[in-house]
Amino acid sequence: MHLHGVSVFDGLSFLVAVLAAWTALDLFRQVRSRQGATRLVWLAIAATAMGGGIWSMHFIAMLGSESGLAVRYDPTLTIASFLLAVIGSSLAFLIAAGRPGRRRMVLAGVVMGASICAMHYVGMAALRTAATLAYAPGLVALSAAIALLASIAALFAVEQDRSRLWRLAAALILGLAVVGMHHVAMSALTVSPVQATAQLQPLGASPLILAVGVAAVTIVILFLALTASMIGQRDKLISIIDAGGVGYWELTLPAQTLWLSGRARKYLGLARGEPFETADLPRILKPEDMIKRAEALRRALAGEGDYAAEYQMRDSGRWLQVRGRLIRSRSGKPIKLAGVITDVTDRHQAFAALATSEHRQRLLINELNHRVKNTLATIQSIAALTARRSSSVEDFMRLFEARLIALSDTHNLLTANGWERARLRDLILLEFRPYAEDRLRMQGPEVTLEAEQALSMGLILHELVTNAAKYGALSCPEGAPGWVDVAWSEADADGLITLDWIEQGGPSVAPPTRSGFGSRLIDVSIRNTLAGSAAMDYADGRLHCRLRFRPGGSPKT
Repeated sequence: MHLHGVSVFDGLSFLVAVLAAWTALDLFRQVRSRQGATRLVWLAIAATAMGGGIWSMHFIAMLGSESGLAVRYDPTLTIASFLLAVIGSSLAFLIAAGRPGRRRMVLAGVVMGASICAMHYVGMAALRTAATLAYAPGLVALSAAIALLASIAALFAVEQDRSRLWRLAAALILGLAVVGMHHVAMSALTVSPVQATAQLQPLGASPLILAVGVAAVTIVILFLALTASMIGQRDKLISIIDAGGVGYWELTLPAQTLWLSGRARKYLGLARGEPFETADLPRILKPEDMIKRAEALRRALAGEGDYAAEYQMRDSGRWLQVRGRLIRSRSGKPIKLAGVITDVTDRHQAFAALATSEHRQRLLINELNHRVKNTLATIQSIAALTARRSSSVEDFMRLFEARLIALSDTHNLLTANGWERARLRDLILLEFRPYAEDRLRMQGPEVTLEAEQALSMGLILHELVTNAAKYGALSCPEGAPGWVDVAWSEADADGLITLDWIEQGGPSVAPPTRSGFGSRLIDVSIRNTLAGSAAMDYADGRLHCRLRFRPGGSPKT
């Protein structure tokens, strides 16, 4: 005779099989995303859920089978059937969790299908009753084929991992396959009663009560495993968020219990494990931020928008942006506020720097206007004075162009130094560029001049070099005697530096009969911009110019 299932048991066994498949395939995603010892832990959980669910489904279906005979189960073989399901599922998941590939997934499906078949037939071998069991080979082969093909199809479906619908499809395929394989295998079974010397005692409880009990325990175990999977996924998501420099927070409602991730606690300046609730917020937020928080919370709870605010920490001064969204139940009841915390201190500093920059810019424009006006005034003065002392247009052009070039060279030197200052030594070397090195002997300490002072000193030195080239020591041909000694001192008690320009080895020179442009430019520049004085001495037929000036430009008071 053949065994026939009862519809209630069929429903329970199918429910357990689908739930086990869904849970196990969901846990399988955890296995694939983990490494090391953690991966092995999740592998054990997934395999136990899958193997245990399949075994429970088989046991429930067997309890629903009617043979008219009392039955018992051999404990050793019953445990062995359970272990076969768990170990086979572990091996299948371990193979499938490796590098993606069709061959690997087929192999994993074969292992899982084989373990399902082995579990079923070993479980049947554990059955003890006053009858002989015989199997139809064709149906046995068909049951094995169903288990293998369905396992392969389920693993390929979950491999796609596109949506919950795909996972549901995979769970249904695997659940139907397990139930279908069981019923095909049971259809292959023929039970022939035999005369026994001792009758087996029937089970104490009814098969339905036992089936419901096993199903309930299995569903609880699977529910706990699924909960562990959800918690694992949540922890993984939070760790990913933390790795991105973003903290996570939750505020449960209506109790308003606050939970913070590790990164969020770090941003708030909290030690690991330090208790912290919403009542503790005033000690880290400013009073005005507490008012801002209350308004943002009110709007979020009223459904007027997302929670969004920025706060500055009391102690560290760092700025935090807090964003969150209200999460409701299916009935629309608020469950919690959940969101993220990000450190936006750099952004606030950038805005402050930008504001300052727009101001380090207005000042620069004003300074540029001032310098352009000064430069134009200087050029206008040079043009006017050069024109008064020029005998022809050609003479004017030659002198005016030379003085403009000198002014431009000083501008270039200042530009290279950010238009802030220039060294006196560099200004002197700039004017002596056209001459051999032995035409200049220079010594003195480090002296820097501000921009306007450097422009004036550049023009003064240009006039001195031009005069020496026309009449003095630099008018001698190359190789002939003639050089200029330039020496300057440290600042004296009045803050004045003394620079001596002495021409050596050149032709004899005499004081000019009238004051020329060069003399006037030197006198005006040294008095107005450099807050000093100039003196010319022509003793012994050589020029000795002494300049006294104060770096900084303003006279001492």
